[in-house]
Amino acid sequence: MSANRPAAVVVLAAGEGTRMKSKTPKVLHEISGRSLVGHVVSAARELEPEQLVVVVGHAREQVEAHLADRYAGTRTAFQAEQNGTGHAVRMGLEELGGAPAGTVIVVCGDTPLLTGATLAALAATHGADGNAVTVLTAEVPDSTGYGRIVRDAATGAVTAIVEHKDASDEQRAIREINSGVFAFDGALLGDALKQVRTDNSQGEEYLTDVLGILREAGHRVGASVAGDHREILGINNRLQLSEARRLLNQRLLEQAMLSGVTVVDPASVVVDVTVTFEPDAVVHPGTQLLGATHVGEGAEVGPNTRLTDTVVGAGARVDNTVAYSSEVGEGASVGPFAYLRPGTRLGAKGKIGTYVETKNAVIGEGTKVPHLSYVGDATIGDYSNIGAASVFVNYDGEKKHHTTIGSHCRTGSDNMFVAPVTVGDGAYTAAGSVITKDVPAGSLAVARGQQRNIEGWVARKRPGSAAAQAAAAATEDNVGEN
Repeated sequence: MSANRPAAVVVLAAGEGTRMKSKTPKVLHEISGRSLVGHVVSAARELEPEQLVVVVGHAREQVEAHLADRYAGTRTAFQAEQNGTGHAVRMGLEELGGAPAGTVIVVCGDTPLLTGATLAALAATHGADGNAVTVLTAEVPDSTGYGRIVRDAATGAVTAIVEHKDASDEQRAIREINSGVFAFDGALLGDALKQVRTDNSQGEEYLTDVLGILREAGHRVGASVAGDHREILGINNRLQLSEARRLLNQRLLEQAMLSGVTVVDPASVVVDVTVTFEPDAVVHPGTQLLGATHVGEGAEVGPNTRLTDTVVGAGARVDNTVAYSSEVGEGASVGPFAYLRPGTRLGAKGKIGTYVETKNAVIGEGTKVPHLSYVGDATIGDYSNIGAASVFVNYDGEKKHHTTIGSHCRTGSDNMFVAPVTVGDGAYTAAGSVITKDVPAGSLAVARGQQRNIEGWVARKRPGSAAAQAAAAATEDNVGEN
């Protein structure tokens, strides 16, 4: 357990976010597989705080339901009226039964790029320097519009946070800015919040006023500088959301490539934070890897592939495919132009080919479904081959039924398997068959009508047509040859 483990983390997520122009609460907008507030909660949990509380307000029910579903055990505090950041923190501490002894970290719920490592460095600096409050800051290329961090030249302590509109020319030249993320001494924070006034233009309780209160009381205010200034970016509109998504996606791909993954064209690849890789995996252009997808050692995915909650085994190949909640075995191949719906499990060295759709289907080792087929609610054994244009007829209009195909079977092209039905091990079925009864192991099933040719039908029913003329010419040629 870290010596800098916080007593509490308070996440501020009560705002409406009107600039998003959305029915969705701002903190529930998603990038890279997590909501904005989800990214912050995940980063905070890396510190293993004794307590964590998210302050909610606007769309309370939606935010609380989201947290309960995705981040079980997260406590929430309700800020009925958005009366400022200081008021929000006060609501959070009341939910915890008062300000705890130890370090309290306050973070905004709309900063999805913030990492647990940066928060840990903030907590470590706070403890090492013995500060009453430590501000997370960043040095940015352009500080226009941000609150400037003014330090004591001798001690490095923070003496003021000056907003851009109030800054002198000398202060505007400062590139170190306030992130809105703080580490506080819990007891001092609790006392200072009681002294925060509302005699300002907004009539709100500002958390930043706590810094001045503690400084005037003789306590030290320090700073911890983030290694990457982009981590502190807050999201207020869709443009900033898009930029944060781009930056986070870039970060995730860089981590993957440094761990031994080949990403052929990073600019065209999208991954979620929950995606995992093994070394020597290859990701081709135009690929999206989402949810709990895992790509095994030496596997190749893409181009133009979207995998969601899908496991790709070592050495497998998935090309131009859409897959949800599926498994692709080691050395197997999928695509191009395949659609794997939930419950698909393809065995090692198996094949799901071009224009094949599968759903709730377990396909055994070495078994092939090469092309133009639908396999739904089925179990297929090992080393079988399903003929082209086959359909597993699983739905009777009311219920779904199951089809079982054994191992080492060879089914003909254009077969219909009308479930429930079983084809035994080593059995064959003839092309064009509609299989409605069980086929015993080792049998050949033929289920089609006798072919009947009606000679002269075209001449009688389609006289003068191009077909009739072609038939007549062919008949004359045959007579001439005889």
